[in-house]
Amino acid sequence: MTTELRRLRNYIDGEFRDAADGRTTEVVNPATGEPYATAPLSGAADVDAAMAAAEAAFPAWRDLVPGERQKALLKIADAFEARAEELIATESENTGKPLGLTRDEEIPPMIDQIRFFAGAARMLEGRSAGEYMEGLTSIIRREPVGVCAQVAPWNYPMMMAVWKFAPALAAGNTVVIKPSDTTPASTVLIAEIIGGVLAELGHPQGVFNVICGDRETGRLMVEHSVPAMASITGSVRAGKQVAESASKDIKRVHLELGGKAPVVVFEDTDIPKAVEDISVAGFFNAGQDCTAATRVLVHESIHDEFVSALAKAAAETKTGAPDDEDVLYGPLNNANQLAQVTGFIDRLPAHAKVEAGGHRVGDKGFFYAPTVVSGLKQDDEIIQNEVFGPVITVQSFSDEEQAVSYANGVEYALASSVWTKDHARAMRMSKALDFGCVWINTHIPLVAEMPHGGFKKSGYGKDLSAYGFEDYTRIKHVMTSLG
Repeated sequence: MTTELRRLRNYIDGEFRDAADGRTTEVVNPATGEPYATAPLSGAADVDAAMAAAEAAFPAWRDLVPGERQKALLKIADAFEARAEELIATESENTGKPLGLTRDEEIPPMIDQIRFFAGAARMLEGRSAGEYMEGLTSIIRREPVGVCAQVAPWNYPMMMAVWKFAPALAAGNTVVIKPSDTTPASTVLIAEIIGGVLAELGHPQGVFNVICGDRETGRLMVEHSVPAMASITGSVRAGKQVAESASKDIKRVHLELGGKAPVVVFEDTDIPKAVEDISVAGFFNAGQDCTAATRVLVHESIHDEFVSALAKAAAETKTGAPDDEDVLYGPLNNANQLAQVTGFIDRLPAHAKVEAGGHRVGDKGFFYAPTVVSGLKQDDEIIQNEVFGPVITVQSFSDEEQAVSYANGVEYALASSVWTKDHARAMRMSKALDFGCVWINTHIPLVAEMPHGGFKKSGYGKDLSAYGFEDYTRIKHVMTSLG
């Protein structure tokens, strides 16, 4: 017996549409490994149509007073709240994530973030007007950049869509967003929700558009002549390609490209509490988080005790089906990602030791056991490269200087944490760590009011906060004669 697959469609100018040439791709549920839907494999004609719709809608959306954009975003947040269970079910099928954790850990911050940017729409500020040359007054205008081409990742498809569209729309831009080809379902549902709000308020439907597709679709979006800005959350390789493509017509680029977060644990740390928090921060969402507590550096005096406790925590951590209330995380997102994580473990050097996990779980879906690896050296592949799976590595260090050297000794610079009771040491480390975020005695909390973004090969630009909002604006100087 064959089950009919759900049919996902693009959302362009208020209409759900198939790809112009009819091409589709299958969408697989990571928890089962079986296809459950088809999605358009969009090409140049689809990108042209979406960009034309966004371009046509831009003047009217740009010219709204901020309070009207705020009203629209608040209604979008209310609509998300009203349809939360539908969003949860769709995202769980989309990604294999546990239903309960999606309900508790993703829906509330998403709604809060939309409401935050709704308020930010009315808080654009610039330097005060003034006379800097006799007889002339200068003022600063902060304006939207225009049409934004946005590419969202598969690890948090629903939440990352919010991180992209909310500040862009709040600032007066229009949007064409592409979800990952493995996780399009929740973004298509978001389009339905936003489209309903825009129609209710009488705004142009082209303000928000969704096109499904693969890397080629994303390339066509970034290289298109219409967008003034390209934003992507993805791999370093993808970020480089976007930056190169956007450079051809000097587009503004916003990149969030992953991380390899160091977790620096000093000898005065409360070991049981640190282990508990770090294991959750490392294994949550199957470790498919750019800020995951993936690379633990432990003072040599407590190394063995810490590794033993962390391995025990890993052994007690459960992965499984979305409807299992006892699991911390679900499957890896796709077969390629399962192969990537497995490859890192298979290629471990002889001096490494797998303290827990290190294997696939079951023969259905893409589940991988919580894994702890010790005995590693700074130049090992698994230390230097992003695994993006439920794998925590452990190294030891002898002093603060070596801890900083090890922590900073990778190409990524997104997030980090320090665990110590010594306030002065925590302050020294927060200055020395070359990462966009430094947590002290915690790891992974994010709030809408504070920026998220990194340095080095983790990219540039900020998500969340007023800084993320300002990334979607441009600055214009206006000077007038007083004569």
